[in-house]
Amino acid sequence: DHCNAAQIEQPRWQDVSDRRGGRTAWSSVVVVGEKQFPARYWYDGNYVEQAREDAAECALQFYGQTPATTNYQRAYGQVSS
Repeated sequence: DHCNAAQIEQPRWQDVSDRRGGRTAWSSVVVVGEKQFPARYWYDGNYVEQAREDAAECALQFYGQTPATTNYQRAYGQVSS
């Protein structure tokens, strides 16, 4: 919604992974225009959507928007920071 209102390009996400021992941690980067916003945390594979939400929240904060956070979801899905 913010991109539409600001007349900027729609966001694009890129999921990234990192092999950690016997598990794979996942995170995400959202690209808005020419700027990249990485998620703050790494997540278990079942919680990749939270990584996308985390990256989007970082972008919204950069643009002066403050979305509602759901820390309990983030902590539950978080692998490490």
